[in-house]
Amino acid sequence: QVQLVESGGGLVQPGGSLRLSCAASGSIFSINAMGWYRQAAGKERELVAAIISDSIINYPDSVKGRFTISRDNAKNTVYLQMNSLKPEDTAVYYCNAHIRETISWGRYRNLELWGQGTLVTVSS
Repeated sequence: QVQLVESGGGLVQPGGSLRLSCAASGSIFSINAMGWYRQAAGKERELVAAIISDSIINYPDSVKGRFTISRDNAKNTVYLQMNSLKPEDTAVYYCNAHIRETISWGRYRNLELWGQGTLVTVSS
């Protein structure tokens, strides 16, 4: 069974940094995209950044220049380096991945998975 496991959230002061990690494991044939979303209290979930077929999509203006997404293909892991954090970055951050899973020899299925979420709190 394919799953995503996130780590790296926590409490940080404004201006500080955090690095989130999300590792995919299981019977993975290929990963088409991995990325990060966030959801603040009372707001809709929004895309923060994603890597699709090794191409980084646009960051929203709210995080551009402060957040960097990267991916280690050998480890099936995506990272989100967050610098110059602001109180408005406070949210639950979710990893998202589009994965092709191997079911048996020559048989696959496409999955969209979400991580369990990790809370990032930016506060003094």
